[in-house]
Amino acid sequence: MANSLKIKVNGLTHGVSASLDTPLLYVLHNELHLHGPRFGCGLAQCGACSVLLDGKEIRSCVTPVAAVSGKSITTLEGLPALYAAQRGITANAPALHPLQQAWIDVQVPHCGYCQNGMMIQAADLLATTKNPSEDQIRTAMNGHLCRCGTYPRILTAIQKAAAVMAKGGA
Repeated sequence: MANSLKIKVNGLTHGVSASLDTPLLYVLHNELHLHGPRFGCGLAQCGACSVLLDGKEIRSCVTPVAAVSGKSITTLEGLPALYAAQRGITANAPALHPLQQAWIDVQVPHCGYCQNGMMIQAADLLATTKNPSEDQIRTAMNGHLCRCGTYPRILTAIQKAAAVMAKGGA
């Protein structure tokens, strides 16, 4: 039985029609047509489906849509706006979050399937740890799987984004 729900995603409130136990990932993908979060394992083991819920990384494949009522969800598509809001940037907001730009600069993706979850987790880390050490990055990224093995480039990209963010850049 579908219910009429309101959820806040990337700063906008959306009316959705879903059963209360429907995984958030399905609502984001099927109703809101957001393709950053991806179905990987369906068991919260790989991280491909990660989103930020009130700024903290969660696995949307196992989070029922009813659990996000009254909370703010940020997907990969919403990272630039989140960064602008965190920095108080109202004019000339960046088109990309520094993590997204670093991913491009370092040429992180191989197949790209895991990259959503990697960037979401990295955004969570950098929101609380301004200049993370290599060990802090490795610990934070533990539990996010990359079958192509681009971990060294992911580490480099996170360090690059942290440096840009520390300088106040976009």
